[in-house]
Amino acid sequence: MNMFDEFLSRAAELRSHERPFATAVVVRCDPPVSGKPGDKAIIEADGTVWGWIGGGCVQPLVVREALKAIADGKPRLVRVAPSKTAEPEEGTVSHTMTCHSGGALDIYIEPILAKPQILIFGRSAVAKALCSLGKAIGYRITVMAAGAVPESFPEADTVKKEMNLSGVELGPETFIVVSTQGEQDEEALEQACGTDVPYISFVASNVKSHKLFESLAAKGIPDKRLAQIRAPAGLRLGGLLPQEIALSILAEIVQVRKTEPAHINADKNLGDNQGQVEAIDPVCGMSVQPSKANYASEYRGEKYYFCCGSCKQAFDAHPENYLATTT
Repeated sequence: MNMFDEFLSRAAELRSHERPFATAVVVRCDPPVSGKPGDKAIIEADGTVWGWIGGGCVQPLVVREALKAIADGKPRLVRVAPSKTAEPEEGTVSHTMTCHSGGALDIYIEPILAKPQILIFGRSAVAKALCSLGKAIGYRITVMAAGAVPESFPEADTVKKEMNLSGVELGPETFIVVSTQGEQDEEALEQACGTDVPYISFVASNVKSHKLFESLAAKGIPDKRLAQIRAPAGLRLGGLLPQEIALSILAEIVQVRKTEPAHINADKNLGDNQGQVEAIDPVCGMSVQPSKANYASEYRGEKYYFCCGSCKQAFDAHPENYLATTT
């Protein structure tokens, strides 16, 4: 298998598991640079890199921009050159590369995001209607209920016959809807509260919701988490039929996606993956994670971290020159 085939194979595997990633492709270069047009890489949401788009300062810089692309869902053209242009072109992110004595790269980064998922607890009429409507607008649908059968949910991607979250991939764009309506309500809510999914709604009246929330609080579910549950589920559209209630729930999910973007949560998760503390390379200004930095120097009792060996060498030769610009 050649490199291009392996690139496609890796991308297809990530897609099949609904794992977000970004592709980075070198589209132009001015020598001398190690990356050449056509070089490409895959960057996963945890910063893992497969492929090649250049060494030195280029790779960590591209990884950082790729993670931003995964977080905001927007592609970008990254230009890495010895000096920034006075007015970058629209859609181009310009970075200064000080780790070599010349050359430039243009790298196109495109995020490949997982489809949003609706996880439905229950096999009620509302659950069936929500499954159909959600699938029609491109959501992945997972249904989980005792006795649920695929025949009752033909549009669902996954149907589990028991309330067991093992093996179910959850993310910032997973939306949980509890539509059990009398069948294991409390168990479903307890499982939903045990996740870190930002959206949970419950198809029930205010009176029933409050009683169940009191019971869950007695079991140790934090009040803060219970307060995040949207009950009754859905926007107040006035509908009474199962299809109308399902429509109001889907409308609420769409509203949440637009007004409370999941990339805010994803951005937080990316930050967690990159570590709790970041340092700034005093030579090139790039953010560096100390726990993963391969290059560091100590000067006057302070430790400084670098993205590459060239930056460390420049700093070690004349540290005062660089510290003067960062203080």
